[in-house]
Amino acid sequence: MNALQKRFNDWKNGLLVYKFALDEIDTKLSILSEEFEFIHNHNPMEHVKSRLKEPNSIMDKLKRKGLEVTLFNAREHVRDIAGVRVTCSFVADIYKVYHMLSKQDDIKVLEVKDYINYPKPNGYRSFHLIVEVPVFLASSTERVPVEIQIRTIAMDTWASLEHKIFYKYDQEIPEELKDELKQAADTVRALDDKMESIHTRVEKEKHKVTPTILK
Repeated sequence: MNALQKRFNDWKNGLLVYKFALDEIDTKLSILSEEFEFIHNHNPMEHVKSRLKEPNSIMDKLKRKGLEVTLFNAREHVRDIAGVRVTCSFVADIYKVYHMLSKQDDIKVLEVKDYINYPKPNGYRSFHLIVEVPVFLASSTERVPVEIQIRTIAMDTWASLEHKIFYKYDQEIPEELKDELKQAADTVRALDDKMESIHTRVEKEKHKVTPTILK
C-alpha cells in the first residue's frame, strides 16, 4: 500500500465517528417523523438526506482556510463533515423540526443561521444549524458536530439549481443569470408564503367545532 493510500485510509478511519453521528441524527429524525405522523396525522418532514464529506473535500476546505491539512485540524475547524438536509412542505414546519430537535436532552445547539428571515443577497433561503450529538464508542463517548439544513421543497429546488449553475460557470455566474436567479428566489418565496397561507386556512377549517343541533 502506498503512502497516499495509507493516508487516505487513516483519514477514513479517523472520520468514522462522524458516520456514527449521522446515524444518531437520522434515528432521531425518523422517530420524530413517525411520532408526529401517528399523533398529529401530519409529518413535517418530506425527505431526509444525509452525507459524509469526502476526505479530499475536507482537505481542500482546510487549504482554503489557510490551515495545515491534518486530521486534528479537520476535527477542530470543519464543522460540516457530517451533514443532514431535511425538506419540509411548509415554512412553519421548518421551525417545528428545529424546535423538536433543540429540545432533545442529548443534543446541544452550537450555531443557528436563519437564512429564511434573513436571506443571502443572492436570494438563498434555508435554515442552518450546527448541533453536537454524543457518540457512544466502546471505550469512550465523543461529542460530534453535525450540520443540519432545513428547507421547503421549493427552497431546495432553487438551491440545487443555483449550485449547478455556480459550478458550471466555475463560481463566476454572469450578472444576467444572477438577476434571474434572484427573481426566481423571490418567486419561490412568494410560493412558500401562498402555500403557508393555504395550509393555515385548511388547518383552521379542520379544527372548527361543528355546533350540536338541539332537538
